[in-house]
Amino acid sequence: MPVKLNQKFSIEKAHKMQLQLSKQVIREDQLPNTINYVAGVDVAYTQETSIAAVAVLDYNSLSPVESQVTRLKTRFPYISTLLSFRELPPTLSVINKLRVQPDVFIVDGQGIAHPYRFGFAAHFGLEINRPTIGVAKSLLCGKVEPLKKQGWAPITDKGEVIGAALVTKSGQKPIYVSIGHRVSLERAINIVMDCTRNYRIPEPIRKAHMIAGEEKKRLRLT
Repeated sequence: MPVKLNQKFSIEKAHKMQLQLSKQVIREDQLPNTINYVAGVDVAYTQETSIAAVAVLDYNSLSPVESQVTRLKTRFPYISTLLSFRELPPTLSVINKLRVQPDVFIVDGQGIAHPYRFGFAAHFGLEINRPTIGVAKSLLCGKVEPLKKQGWAPITDKGEVIGAALVTKSGQKPIYVSIGHRVSLERAINIVMDCTRNYRIPEPIRKAHMIAGEEKKRLRLT
Protein backbone atom coordinates (compact mmCIF):
# COMPACT_ATOMS: atom_id res chain seq x y z
CA MET A 1 0.00 0.00 0.00
CA PRO A 2 1.25 3.54 -0.73
CA VAL A 3 2.61 5.53 2.19
CA LYS A 4 0.28 8.28 3.37
CA LEU A 5 1.13 11.54 5.08
CA ASN A 6 0.16 12.10 8.67
CA GLN A 7 -2.79 14.51 8.72
CA LYS A 8 -0.79 16.84 10.99
CA PHE A 9 2.05 17.10 8.48
CA SER A 10 2.21 20.35 6.52
CA ILE A 11 4.30 20.66 3.34
CA GLU A 12 4.35 24.42 3.83
CA LYS A 13 5.75 24.06 7.35
CA ALA A 14 8.32 21.55 6.10
CA HIS A 15 9.53 24.04 3.50
CA LYS A 16 9.78 26.77 6.14
CA MET A 17 11.84 24.42 8.29
CA GLN A 18 14.13 23.71 5.34
CA LEU A 19 14.70 27.42 4.78
CA GLN A 20 15.55 27.92 8.45
CA LEU A 21 17.90 24.94 8.65
CA SER A 22 19.60 25.88 5.37
CA LYS A 23 21.12 28.87 7.18
CA GLN A 24 23.08 26.44 9.36
CA VAL A 25 24.74 24.71 6.40
CA ILE A 26 28.49 25.39 6.34
CA ARG A 27 29.64 26.04 2.79
CA GLU A 28 33.37 26.07 3.58
CA ASP A 29 35.88 23.24 3.85
CA GLN A 30 35.95 21.60 7.25
CA LEU A 31 37.40 18.26 6.22
CA PRO A 32 40.96 16.95 6.38
CA ASN A 33 43.53 18.06 3.81
CA THR A 34 44.26 14.37 3.32
CA ILE A 35 41.18 12.20 2.86
CA ASN A 36 41.58 8.53 3.77
CA TYR A 37 38.04 7.18 3.46
CA VAL A 38 35.07 8.25 1.37
CA ALA A 39 31.57 6.80 1.66
CA GLY A 40 28.68 6.59 -0.76
CA VAL A 41 25.06 6.48 0.40
CA ASP A 42 22.00 5.30 -1.54
CA VAL A 43 18.45 4.18 -0.77
CA ALA A 44 16.34 1.73 -2.78
CA TYR A 45 12.66 0.92 -2.28
CA THR A 46 10.17 -1.87 -2.49
CA GLN A 47 6.49 -1.13 -2.05
CA GLU A 48 6.72 -0.76 1.73
CA THR A 49 10.44 -1.01 2.58
CA SER A 50 13.35 1.42 2.45
CA ILE A 51 16.70 -0.25 1.82
CA ALA A 52 19.66 1.96 2.72
CA ALA A 53 23.24 1.08 1.80
CA VAL A 54 26.58 2.66 2.60
CA ALA A 55 29.87 1.77 0.92
CA VAL A 56 33.17 2.97 2.41
CA LEU A 57 36.08 3.11 -0.02
CA ASP A 58 39.76 3.89 0.30
CA TYR A 59 40.07 7.37 -1.20
CA ASN A 60 43.25 6.76 -3.19
CA SER A 61 42.58 3.31 -4.59
CA LEU A 62 38.76 3.33 -4.40
CA SER A 63 38.98 -0.23 -3.15
CA PRO A 64 36.17 -1.36 -0.79
CA VAL A 65 36.82 -1.05 2.94
CA GLU A 66 33.40 -1.66 4.49
CA SER A 67 29.74 -1.83 3.50
CA GLN A 68 26.52 -1.99 5.44
CA VAL A 69 22.85 -2.30 4.56
CA THR A 70 19.64 -1.87 6.53
CA ARG A 71 15.92 -2.22 5.89
CA LEU A 72 13.20 -0.09 7.46
CA LYS A 73 9.49 0.32 6.86
CA THR A 74 8.94 3.34 4.62
CA ARG A 75 7.02 5.95 6.61
CA PHE A 76 7.04 8.96 4.28
CA PRO A 77 5.85 9.17 0.65
CA TYR A 78 7.90 10.51 -2.22
CA ILE A 79 7.42 14.28 -2.46
CA SER A 80 9.70 16.33 -4.67
CA THR A 81 11.82 18.78 -2.57
CA LEU A 82 11.12 16.74 0.59
CA LEU A 83 13.21 13.66 -0.20
CA SER A 84 15.24 13.93 3.01
CA PHE A 85 12.14 13.28 5.13
CA ARG A 86 11.82 9.93 3.35
CA GLU A 87 15.49 8.92 3.16
CA LEU A 88 17.00 10.27 6.38
CA PRO A 89 15.69 7.57 8.79
CA PRO A 90 17.09 4.56 6.85
CA THR A 91 20.33 6.40 6.04
CA LEU A 92 20.99 7.33 9.67
CA SER A 93 20.23 3.73 10.64
CA VAL A 94 22.75 2.26 8.18
CA ILE A 95 25.64 4.61 8.93
CA ASN A 96 25.27 3.85 12.64
CA LYS A 97 26.51 0.34 11.78
CA LEU A 98 29.83 1.58 10.39
CA ARG A 99 33.06 0.64 12.14
CA VAL A 100 35.22 2.77 9.81
CA GLN A 101 34.43 6.47 9.94
CA PRO A 102 34.57 8.16 6.51
CA ASP A 103 36.10 11.62 6.11
CA VAL A 104 33.37 12.62 3.66
CA PHE A 105 30.04 11.20 2.46
CA ILE A 106 28.88 11.42 -1.16
CA VAL A 107 25.10 11.26 -1.21
CA ASP A 108 22.79 10.26 -4.06
CA GLY A 109 20.67 13.43 -3.97
CA GLN A 110 20.77 17.21 -3.95
CA GLY A 111 22.69 19.34 -1.48
CA ILE A 112 21.98 23.08 -1.64
CA ALA A 113 21.02 22.82 -5.34
CA HIS A 114 17.45 22.78 -4.09
CA PRO A 115 14.62 25.35 -4.14
CA TYR A 116 14.89 25.71 -0.36
CA ARG A 117 18.70 25.18 -0.31
CA PHE A 118 18.26 22.10 1.84
CA GLY A 119 18.22 18.89 -0.12
CA PHE A 120 18.90 15.43 1.28
CA ALA A 121 22.72 15.77 1.28
CA ALA A 122 22.50 19.04 3.23
CA HIS A 123 19.92 17.70 5.69
CA PHE A 124 21.95 14.53 6.24
CA GLY A 125 25.21 16.47 6.67
CA LEU A 126 23.66 18.83 9.20
CA GLU A 127 22.10 15.92 11.09
CA ILE A 128 25.40 14.05 11.52
CA ASN A 129 27.60 17.19 11.46
CA ARG A 130 29.96 15.61 8.93
CA PRO A 131 31.20 16.73 5.48
CA THR A 132 28.72 15.71 2.77
CA ILE A 133 28.41 16.24 -0.98
CA GLY A 134 25.24 15.96 -3.04
CA VAL A 135 25.44 14.22 -6.42
CA ALA A 136 22.21 14.06 -8.42
CA LYS A 137 21.48 12.65 -11.85
CA SER A 138 18.99 15.38 -12.73
CA LEU A 139 18.65 19.12 -12.19
CA LEU A 140 16.06 20.04 -9.57
CA CYS A 141 16.27 23.83 -9.87
CA GLY A 142 18.40 26.55 -11.40
CA LYS A 143 19.95 26.99 -14.82
CA VAL A 144 23.19 25.80 -16.37
CA GLU A 145 24.89 26.39 -19.69
CA PRO A 146 25.12 23.27 -21.91
CA LEU A 147 28.33 21.27 -21.60
CA LYS A 148 29.69 19.23 -24.50
CA LYS A 149 33.06 18.05 -23.21
CA GLN A 150 34.48 17.09 -19.85
CA GLY A 151 34.45 19.95 -17.38
CA TRP A 152 31.88 21.78 -15.32
CA ALA A 153 29.61 24.79 -15.42
CA PRO A 154 27.91 26.56 -12.50
CA ILE A 155 24.27 25.99 -11.63
CA THR A 156 22.72 29.36 -10.88
CA ASP A 157 19.38 30.20 -9.30
CA LYS A 158 18.17 33.71 -8.53
CA GLY A 159 21.67 35.07 -9.03
CA GLU A 160 23.29 32.53 -6.66
CA VAL A 161 25.69 29.74 -7.59
CA ILE A 162 24.15 26.66 -5.98
CA GLY A 163 26.14 23.85 -7.60
CA ALA A 164 27.88 22.59 -10.69
CA ALA A 165 26.90 20.52 -13.70
CA LEU A 166 29.85 18.17 -14.10
CA VAL A 167 30.62 16.04 -17.14
CA THR A 168 32.64 13.13 -15.80
CA LYS A 169 32.69 11.20 -19.08
CA SER A 170 32.89 12.82 -22.50
CA GLY A 171 29.69 12.39 -24.50
CA GLN A 172 27.57 11.50 -21.46
CA LYS A 173 25.04 13.56 -19.54
CA PRO A 174 26.35 15.67 -16.65
CA ILE A 175 25.84 14.91 -13.00
CA TYR A 176 24.85 17.72 -10.64
CA VAL A 177 27.18 18.37 -7.72
CA SER A 178 26.38 20.63 -4.79
CA ILE A 179 27.50 21.40 -1.26
CA GLY A 180 25.94 19.21 1.39
CA HIS A 181 27.67 20.44 4.54
CA ARG A 182 31.17 21.47 5.66
CA VAL A 183 32.67 21.47 2.16
CA SER A 184 33.20 24.11 -0.53
CA LEU A 185 31.87 23.65 -4.04
CA GLU A 186 35.38 23.59 -5.51
CA ARG A 187 36.50 20.86 -3.13
CA ALA A 188 33.27 18.94 -3.73
CA ILE A 189 33.90 18.94 -7.49
CA ASN A 190 37.48 17.77 -7.00
CA ILE A 191 36.42 14.95 -4.66
CA VAL A 192 33.73 13.75 -7.06
CA MET A 193 36.23 13.75 -9.95
CA ASP A 194 38.77 11.86 -7.83
CA CYS A 195 36.11 9.24 -7.11
CA THR A 196 35.07 8.75 -10.73
CA ARG A 197 36.64 5.96 -12.78
CA ASN A 198 35.00 4.12 -15.68
CA TYR A 199 31.43 5.29 -15.15
CA ARG A 200 29.51 8.55 -15.12
CA ILE A 201 28.57 8.12 -11.43
CA PRO A 202 31.31 8.33 -8.77
CA GLU A 203 32.34 4.94 -7.40
CA PRO A 204 31.15 5.36 -3.77
CA ILE A 205 27.56 6.02 -4.88
CA ARG A 206 27.73 3.37 -7.61
CA LYS A 207 28.85 0.74 -5.09
CA ALA A 208 26.17 1.76 -2.57
CA HIS A 209 23.55 1.61 -5.32
CA MET A 210 24.65 -1.92 -6.26
CA ILE A 211 24.53 -3.08 -2.62
CA ALA A 212 21.03 -1.63 -2.14
CA GLY A 213 19.90 -3.22 -5.40
CA GLU A 214 21.21 -6.66 -4.38
CA GLU A 215 19.42 -6.42 -1.04
CA LYS A 216 16.23 -5.42 -2.84
CA LYS A 217 16.49 -8.53 -5.04
CA ARG A 218 16.99 -10.75 -1.98
CA LEU A 219 13.97 -9.19 -0.30
CA ARG A 220 11.79 -9.90 -3.32
CA LEU A 221 12.91 -13.53 -3.40
CA THR A 222 12.05 -14.18 0.26
